[in-house]
Amino acid sequence: MMKSVTCTAPVNIAVIKYWGKRDEKLILPINSSISATLGQNELRAKTTAAISKDFTEDKMWLNGEEQPMTSSRIQNVLKEIKRRAQKRKSQEMADDSIHWHLHVCSENNFPTAAGLASSAAGYACFVHTLAQLYGITGEISDIARLGSGSACRSVYGGFVLWDMGTEQNGSDSIAKQIAPESHWPELRILILVVSDQRKYVGSSEGMQTSVQTCELLKKRTEIVSSRIDQMTEAILKKDFETFAELTMKESNQLHAVCLDTFPPISYMRDVSHHIVRLVHNYNKIVGHTKVAYTFDAGPNACLYLLEEDVPAVMSLVNHFYPPVQNGTELTVKGLSIEKIPHQQNIVDAIQLPTQPGAVKYCIHTKVGPGPQVIKSPAESLLDSTGQPKTVST
Repeated sequence: MMKSVTCTAPVNIAVIKYWGKRDEKLILPINSSISATLGQNELRAKTTAAISKDFTEDKMWLNGEEQPMTSSRIQNVLKEIKRRAQKRKSQEMADDSIHWHLHVCSENNFPTAAGLASSAAGYACFVHTLAQLYGITGEISDIARLGSGSACRSVYGGFVLWDMGTEQNGSDSIAKQIAPESHWPELRILILVVSDQRKYVGSSEGMQTSVQTCELLKKRTEIVSSRIDQMTEAILKKDFETFAELTMKESNQLHAVCLDTFPPISYMRDVSHHIVRLVHNYNKIVGHTKVAYTFDAGPNACLYLLEEDVPAVMSLVNHFYPPVQNGTELTVKGLSIEKIPHQQNIVDAIQLPTQPGAVKYCIHTKVGPGPQVIKSPAESLLDSTGQPKTVST
């Protein structure tokens, strides 16, 4: 006898950044944060979880490779899931099924640990799948937070606030939806993938070092609360210029904090800074804020813009970051983009050199929904015996 559930969960990209914890074990942040949930057709984690009385041990596979389940974060999530399942005492489960061993298989359709919020999608998917498996309802963003702080925001679609909370036990440090994915349908996201390699300093390690050594981080906590209010208002009013300006300032401040950390942490690369200059120069030339950049803990640029401006911006991306081989245009994954020639007068006014091969490819997506349950057995990542259908050798 085996019971299994398959779910998907999205990536979220913060516009008001989370960096630093006041409690490492409970993963409680030193400030609140806001993010946009991205479309799952382009960026998502997928997880199948199964329990069976025939399993002899808990096992996990990630992207085709077996992984230990001994990390404190995984164990904290499992402990809380089972605590709530035991408390619920569902009649749908056999009396002892909560004690059956667990098999989990997960995969991402985007690079892992490269600064594209893979842990957020992964833990949100892990928690949502286990909640479905054990019949847990109600608030689960606080459980996702135990795995990865930003994972709590991936529990919801649309625009999401992670309220830092004030309770010592973290009970009020939860995610709340500001607006659903349908609220701002014109908003688009272009992700310029500069590197799909694992970053040299993980986010958790970087945050911990910043909290211990960064003077700027202390000043940031005095600023960010007012930005939360401003960003919330900008989202609700669909005020793109305010949204864009705050997004860029928040990105800049995050990376200033990282550089003020000792020893300094530099997630951005030369091409990342080139993209920043391109965005500012372009906005100045056209006389309006048409596009905003943000960088998480990695070199990859996430550009927020309106649907009507995507073709023009993509034409500039193709001009300044052409592929070294395979033609003159970058590969675009996700939503289609109308191809138009770049405007030479704008290119000339931008006054930046081209950087062939600096961007590997582009992902075009939009704001999307929260975790989804996949009903089709064919979509399961585990076979009928609870073993992964695909395993790396």
